[in-house]
Amino acid sequence: MKIAITGGTGFLGSALTELLVANGHEVLILTRSKKSHERGITYVQWMTDGAKPESQLEGIDAIVNLAGTSINDGLWTDKQKKKIYDSRVSATKEVLRVISALQKKPEVLVNASAVGIYPASEHKTYTETDREYGSDFLAETVLAWEGLAEQAKIDGVRTAYARLGILLGKDGGALPLMALPYKLFAGGTVGTGRQWLSWIHVRDAARAIVFAIEHPELTGPFNVTAPNPQRMKTVGKDIARALGRPHWVPAPSFALKAALGDKSRLVLQGQRALPTVLLEHGFRFDFPNLPEALADIYK
Repeated sequence: MKIAITGGTGFLGSALTELLVANGHEVLILTRSKKSHERGITYVQWMTDGAKPESQLEGIDAIVNLAGTSINDGLWTDKQKKKIYDSRVSATKEVLRVISALQKKPEVLVNASAVGIYPASEHKTYTETDREYGSDFLAETVLAWEGLAEQAKIDGVRTAYARLGILLGKDGGALPLMALPYKLFAGGTVGTGRQWLSWIHVRDAARAIVFAIEHPELTGPFNVTAPNPQRMKTVGKDIARALGRPHWVPAPSFALKAALGDKSRLVLQGQRALPTVLLEHGFRFDFPNLPEALADIYK
């Protein structure tokens, strides 16, 4: 297949690109910077003055939209929140414009999303059929993001929303920051420890996106999370065990709120989100359990 990716040089985008190229697909990465072609990868300029990416994208089978400022970057000041929100909205608007400009439309748009759309809860379990959404900054951002991407249906493009959990990998995502206290022999329970973490190995996340591209019956939201979410206290113990470090110094909620402000929600609140759609369609996880995912990451 011929697949275009926005955000293709990011943490998940890099894993997805590597997987697609290894499987013999042609990848076109939409980027603001000028880069030379690599084996199996073509870099296409977009969102810069005079850029017309559609001229190089005729004949694509799918487009994956992962573009947006990482929620892990910096503190969530009002300025940073606006940057996170605007980066997703502007990139998705440009994806829609490109799709409309193409003579032959792609079969599918897989648009990134997040399980942060669901309200935080220590007791509820969320699947894709739930219509109870949060009211905080992240939930409102995700709702706007999905609502905008849905407009691709106007051009007859199948649209699927990859509601990503917390991506785990050695060189990106949330794990390096989560593991740092343990590497310093200062790791322990974060907050109450009862909050849920809906996690996924980054390679399984990339595989799930390819799965969505390849299965034409998969539309709408699908949770990209491992089938066995864990409470934060268990997550901490598993990280400590994987690194051979103690789990003993607690990080109280008030200290994290003081240090991280509104961004502390990422570790102090969570959702138990299950990948029901993926499982019902026959997707098999390489890393369904956290200990084996961490063992692979730290091998």
